[in-house]
Amino acid sequence: MPSAKSLKVSRTIVLIGLMGAGKSCIGRRLATLLGLNFVDADNEIERAAGCTIEEIFERHGETAFRDGERRVIKRLLGQAAQVLATGGGSFMDPGTRAAIREQAVSVWLRADLNLLLKRTGRRNNRPLLKRGDPRAILKHLMAERYPVYAEADIVVDSADGPPEVTVERMHAAVESYLAGPAGAAVPDARLPNAHPEGDAGR
Repeated sequence: MPSAKSLKVSRTIVLIGLMGAGKSCIGRRLATLLGLNFVDADNEIERAAGCTIEEIFERHGETAFRDGERRVIKRLLGQAAQVLATGGGSFMDPGTRAAIREQAVSVWLRADLNLLLKRTGRRNNRPLLKRGDPRAILKHLMAERYPVYAEADIVVDSADGPPEVTVERMHAAVESYLAGPAGAAVPDARLPNAHPEGDAGR
């Protein structure tokens, strides 16, 4: 893998993707590799609100949560370069998306349906998944959000295995993007035969 020391990062690296894609896990490792701070936007939202995201949803609703999320992310984008993991719905906001495009480098950490179900099933604190069948909800979110996520500067598939595999591929893609001229193509960072719904979609 290329030396992280050769990669000079002057803009925040923003990780986007659905819940369960591995943004926090991969983001922490990528930040360590790049010598940057790692920030989880959800944690910052909870700190600002004084309660958990689940409690924000229950007490104030999703609209209030999205308003707070937008403000927090814009504040974080104004700080020094860092690796920033964002919530699944943040990039769907046009204002947030524009701010990320202007001030940061966006990386879509893409994952197929089976992998998302496997990972989100380990925790019971996903407000959106408590509204019905998790598979059906995730499929709906994928159909709604993936076309927008595709506007990200870089796309990297999340591997179902050691996180270091995904981190190495993400680092290589980020390095290529930052080193190349504006608009240059980034080497394919997709997994072989990747399908958005995994085995269930074949």
